[in-house]
Amino acid sequence: MEEQLPTTLTDKPKVLLVDDEESILSSLRRLLRGQPYDVLLATSGAQALEIMAQQPIDLVMSDARMPNMDGATLLAHIHQLYPTTTRILLTGYADLPTIIKAINDGQIHRYISKPWNDEELQLTLRQALEHHHSELERRRLVQLTRQQNDQLKTLNTTLEKHVAARTSELQQTADMLDLAYEELKHSYVTGTEVFSLLANLRLPPAKQTNRQIIELVRVYCKLHGLDEGTSRDLTMAAALYNIGKLSWTDSMMITPSDMLHHIDRDRYREYPKQSESLLMTLDPMKDAARLILHHQERWDGSGFPDRLKGEAIPFGSRLLKLAVDFIELQRGLILERQMNSDEALVYIRNYAGRLYDPELVEDFIQVCAAYLSDVTLADPSVKVLTTRDLAPGMILARNLNADNGMLLLNAGKVLNAPLVDKLIAFETMEGAKYSVFVKVPEEVEALLERATS
Repeated sequence: MEEQLPTTLTDKPKVLLVDDEESILSSLRRLLRGQPYDVLLATSGAQALEIMAQQPIDLVMSDARMPNMDGATLLAHIHQLYPTTTRILLTGYADLPTIIKAINDGQIHRYISKPWNDEELQLTLRQALEHHHSELERRRLVQLTRQQNDQLKTLNTTLEKHVAARTSELQQTADMLDLAYEELKHSYVTGTEVFSLLANLRLPPAKQTNRQIIELVRVYCKLHGLDEGTSRDLTMAAALYNIGKLSWTDSMMITPSDMLHHIDRDRYREYPKQSESLLMTLDPMKDAARLILHHQERWDGSGFPDRLKGEAIPFGSRLLKLAVDFIELQRGLILERQMNSDEALVYIRNYAGRLYDPELVEDFIQVCAAYLSDVTLADPSVKVLTTRDLAPGMILARNLNADNGMLLLNAGKVLNAPLVDKLIAFETMEGAKYSVFVKVPEEVEALLERATS
């Protein structure tokens, strides 16, 4: 069967919604009333294929769970019969096999979870149709380029002026192709950020990481002037770095990695490979997938999956590890104790040269200080001391909490000798080791220097 395409790119787009529940279709039809495209409805996969055999369809959004033919199977058939039709999966289940089948066999463009957010669903459909329009335009330009090349072969070589004019035309066409392809890649960046919500849905709000990591990576790229391609790959990698964790149990998802049992720890070490394998089928994602594969490598070569060492680790993977660990330390996903932002940066600084690229660490700390208002570590007037290094007159630069989260002292508190002794005693009783962020007034600094001289 030959696929039918719109005769012009100005035809009104057609969207086909497929769901075995008529109430869902009615809700979607009401939501999409007045949109600049025609909406068609089907209550089964078979009915959807009949509609598509009769007229060209620009976009199909199908429910995942349907009798006789599920959504993943339907989208796989559509991919084979009508490859230019954009395909979206709509489901309320975190069913990894169905999602993998939809990605690998159906080559889906997006994933939307039930219950959906009306504004997000409308935005997703609009972006998907823009992506579809760009792809059709790219195909048209490719066909136009081929036609022009065939015409050039028939031209007489003596018509130099004619050849020069045609060459100029081809250059303009190539520029348009590049622009169309860049638009496609931008659509992939937007799509990955939406798809990253899938991993976050498995976590309680206090444990979610992807949005913060995406924003942190973007700030680093902007402040350091990284090129557009590198920034795009890093953003997509930050959005989907943990997509390979979707098959984990709920308890494993929220357990700190240092607290995992032996069997779960082996499974944990496999998640970068699983994330990469899910993304490698999508050509614009290949570079981002490689960054994800190696983002748990360590500078000293003790990481996974390939035990790469030093600069053998891709730059983007080294940067992604800093961002991932910085956020996950604060979410309690690495150590049992949740750290604040400064404590997480102290941890990273302490492991520079072992876990992290020592050349990147200080730059990363400066970026965090510029991006986050609660980071004090980059302030040269702030020192990180143990309780036994504290002295009267020092001022707390940020709140001091016990390991169990209890607030001990507020930022701005001026220390005195009895208070320091109490902190040392409480620390000993807890069996803990506090990192205290303080500012040291000049007169206190002078007293300490005289005492040590």
